[in-house]
Amino acid sequence: MKKRILSLVVLVTMTATLIAGCGSKSGSSESDIEYIKGKGTLIVGITDFAPMDYQDDSGDWIGFDADLARLVGEDLGVEVQFTEIDWDNKILELDNKSIDVVWNGMTLTDEVSSAMACTKPYLNNAQTVVVKADQAGQYNSVDAVKGLKFAVEAGSAGEAAAEDNGFEYTSVTSQADTLMEVEAGTSDASIIDSLMAGAMVGEGTSYADLTHTVDLTTEEYVVGCRKGSDLAAYIDEEIKKFTDEGTMKTVAEEYGVQEALVK
Repeated sequence: MKKRILSLVVLVTMTATLIAGCGSKSGSSESDIEYIKGKGTLIVGITDFAPMDYQDDSGDWIGFDADLARLVGEDLGVEVQFTEIDWDNKILELDNKSIDVVWNGMTLTDEVSSAMACTKPYLNNAQTVVVKADQAGQYNSVDAVKGLKFAVEAGSAGEAAAEDNGFEYTSVTSQADTLMEVEAGTSDASIIDSLMAGAMVGEGTSYADLTHTVDLTTEEYVVGCRKGSDLAAYIDEEIKKFTDEGTMKTVAEEYGVQEALVK
C-alpha cells in the first residue's frame, strides 16, 4: 500500500511539474513583436512636443518621431496609433500595456534604462533655459538664472536639471505648458529640450517673445519599450536601415533636426 501511495505522489508531482513547465514556456514564447502584430496596432505614447510629436491643422500627429514610428509600423504591418500620456506615468503605461512604446524625444536616464528596454541613442539634445526675449541678456549663465522661478514638465529631464541645480520650480503636465507659464508671467523661466526650443520659441513661432539662453545639460534621445521586449532591437535595426538608405536624414531635414542626428 505504501508503495502504491508513494508512486501516486510521484506521478502527481511529475504531472504538476509538467503542467507548470508548459505554462511557463507558453507564457515566454510570444515576443513583444508577435504580441503587437497579433493585435494589429503599435500604440505610441507621446506628449505634445514639437518637433518630435505634434498635431497639424487636421489634428493628425506629425513630427520627427511620429514619422519614424509610422515607418516602423509599416514594416511591422500594423496600424500606428498615438496616445497622449502623462509623462510622469510613462513606465506604468508601458508595463500595463496601455501603450507599446514611448517615442517622444525621451532622454536616456538611469531611471529610463533601468525600467525599459531602450534603443541606441538616435538624437543629441540638451536641457535649455527659456525666458522672455527682452530679458535674455540678464540670464546667459547658470549663476544668473539661479534666482528665477521655473516651470518644468513633471518627470522630465528638465525637472531633473532643476533639481540638480537647486532651482525653485513648479511641475506642470507638459513641456508646452511650461512655455505658457513663461508667456503668462506665472513663471520666470522654463527648462525644456533644446530641440523643442528651436522649433517653438523665437521669431516666426507661436512664442515670438520668448528665447532660449543657457544649456544646463547635454543628453541623448532613445525609444523606450517594455523591459525585456524584443521591439527595441527591432527599432535599432530599422533606424540603421533608414540611416543607410537616407530616409533618416530626409525626415530629419523636414523637421530641422538633422544636425542633432547621432553619427
